[in-house]
Amino acid sequence: MFELTMPKMGESVAEATITQWLKNEGDSIALDESVLTIATDKVDSDIPSPVSGVLLKRLFNENDVIQVGQVIAHIKTDGDTPAAAPAKAEAPAPAKPVVVKVIPQAPEEPTPAANAVAIEASAEAVKNSTGPIPRESNGRFYSPLVRSIAEAEGITEAELNSIEGSGNEGRVTKSDVLGYLKNRASAPSAPAPAAIATTPAPVASSTSGPAVSGHSFKAPAPTIFPGDELVEMDRMRTLIADHMVMSKHVSPHVTSFVEADVTNIVLWRNKVKGSYEKRENDKLTFTPIFMEAVVKAIKDFPNINVSIDGKTIVKHKPINLGMATALPTGNLIVPVIKNADRYSLSGLAKAVNELANKARINQLAPDDIQGGTYTITNVGTFGNVMGTPIINQPQVAILALGAIRKMPAVVETPSGDMIAIRHKMFLSHSYDHRVVDGALGGMFVRRVADYLEQWDPNREI
Repeated sequence: MFELTMPKMGESVAEATITQWLKNEGDSIALDESVLTIATDKVDSDIPSPVSGVLLKRLFNENDVIQVGQVIAHIKTDGDTPAAAPAKAEAPAPAKPVVVKVIPQAPEEPTPAANAVAIEASAEAVKNSTGPIPRESNGRFYSPLVRSIAEAEGITEAELNSIEGSGNEGRVTKSDVLGYLKNRASAPSAPAPAAIATTPAPVASSTSGPAVSGHSFKAPAPTIFPGDELVEMDRMRTLIADHMVMSKHVSPHVTSFVEADVTNIVLWRNKVKGSYEKRENDKLTFTPIFMEAVVKAIKDFPNINVSIDGKTIVKHKPINLGMATALPTGNLIVPVIKNADRYSLSGLAKAVNELANKARINQLAPDDIQGGTYTITNVGTFGNVMGTPIINQPQVAILALGAIRKMPAVVETPSGDMIAIRHKMFLSHSYDHRVVDGALGGMFVRRVADYLEQWDPNREI
C-alpha cells in the first residue's frame, strides 16, 4: 500500500486546503494522474500520484487543511498482496459552484440586505492577513475557507459554533455554512439601523508587522432591488479583496505620472519581432522591454526596492519583479521573476512568457508568486491610458504601464521645432509615502521613462 502525502510546494508553504477530490475511493489511478486539487494562498495545484493503482482510502474531506508531509490517501499498488476490499465510504459531496441568488421581482419596496460585508481594516486584521489564520474555537476545527466565508458574511463566533458540521469528525464544511446562510437569510430579521456606527479599535502592537494605526470599519449594507443577483465571491477574489483593503489601510498612497515617448521602441520591436519569433520560437512583447528599464532605474534608486517591517526598512539585495497577470476568470495574480537584473532582454522575454502561460493554464507553483520586491501592472492591455495601482504589500511601490498611443507632439530638430506623430504612453507610479517621498518616487518613474526614450533603434537581440 502506498501512502500519498502532501508534497512540499515551496519554501514558505507549510499547509494547504483541499479544494476538490478528483478521484473517489475504488477508482483506478494511473501514474502521474491527478488525485486531488489543493489551494495554497492564491494558487490552486493538482496533486498527482507517483504510482499507479486503486484509491483505497481518502483520509481528509474537501475544505480540510493538510500539512506538508501529511498522509492524504492510501493507494493500493499492483505489487500489494490481495486483500479484502474495504467498504467503500460515501464520497464527500463535490465542491459547490459559485452560488448565484436571484432576487425575485416584487412590487413591494426592496428591503436592505440582511447581511453587511465586514471589512476588518484594523491593525489586527492586517496582522492576521499575513500570518497564520486561527482555525479552532471551543475545540472545533475550522478551515481557512470556512473562516473566510464566515468573516465575509458577518457570521459571529457564537453562530459558527452553533452550526452542525457534516464533515469528518463533525467538522463544519463550506456547504454547512452556505446552508446556514440560506436559512438565516429567509428568517425574519429586525429592521436595520439607520446608520452603522464606526467605533475606533485599539491598534495591536507588533514588532514584525507594519506600523499602522487605524480603526475597525463595517461596510454599510447595500439596498437589494428586485431582479438583483447575489454572487458569492470565489476564494481568490476574497483574498484579493482582503489584500487590497489591507494595502490601502497600511500605506498612504501617492501616485506620480510621467509621459514617455516610446517611438523608437515601437519601431524597433516591429522590425525584430518576426525574426526573433522564428529564432526563439517565442514572442517578443513590450513587457520585458519595460522590465529592463525598471531594473536599471531600481539600480539607480535602490531605496525603491525596499519593504517595511514595523519601524525597520528592509533594503532588498535581489531585484524580484512581479508582473500583475489577468486570469481567464477575471481575477489577477502576480507571478514573480526572481533576480530579474541577472537576465538579458531575451531571458526576460522567455521568463515573462513562461510565467504568463503558467498563469493562464493554472500551473503556477506557490514559489512563483512569492518573494517579489517591486511590481509592474500593464493597464494598457485593457485600453487604459493610465491608472493608480494599489501597492502589493509588503512592497512600497508599483508601476502601471498605460496604453501606447499615436499622438501629435513637438519634436526638436537641428532646423527647428516641428509637429510629428509619435508613440507615447503614461507611466503611473504609486508609492508608500511613509518611506518614499515625492522626490524619490517622481525621479524614479522619470528615470524609467528616460531609459525607454533613450532606446537604441539599432540594438540587436
